[in-house]
Amino acid sequence: MMNVELFREYCTAKKGVTEEFPFDEKTLVFKVMGKMFALCALERLPSQVNLKCDPDRAILLRDEYDGLIIPGYHMSKVHWNTLLIENIPPKLIIELIDHSYNLVISKFTKKLKAKYNALS
Repeated sequence: MMNVELFREYCTAKKGVTEEFPFDEKTLVFKVMGKMFALCALERLPSQVNLKCDPDRAILLRDEYDGLIIPGYHMSKVHWNTLLIENIPPKLIIELIDHSYNLVISKFTKKLKAKYNALS
């Protein structure tokens, strides 16, 4: 079962990731090279996270995991999903974290990609 601690560990282990609290002290935001790819509501039960998602895939996921993957809470409903992580297979959550991270990287400018690629 995935929980907030495991979610955080996986996100922060990725290349170029920082974490911060830009909105409030209850919403942990993960950024890659300054660009947001994941949010984690620290005090929500059941545990909820927001991840960026391809719009077509987002709709399919919401249909398949009805009530467990919903349109992004306080985010663009087209590009973000909210996941109730304790009830979703951990393998899928890892895949969706990677998907969100890679979507953000794919939109980097050449300058930002060069900085990202220079990281070890």
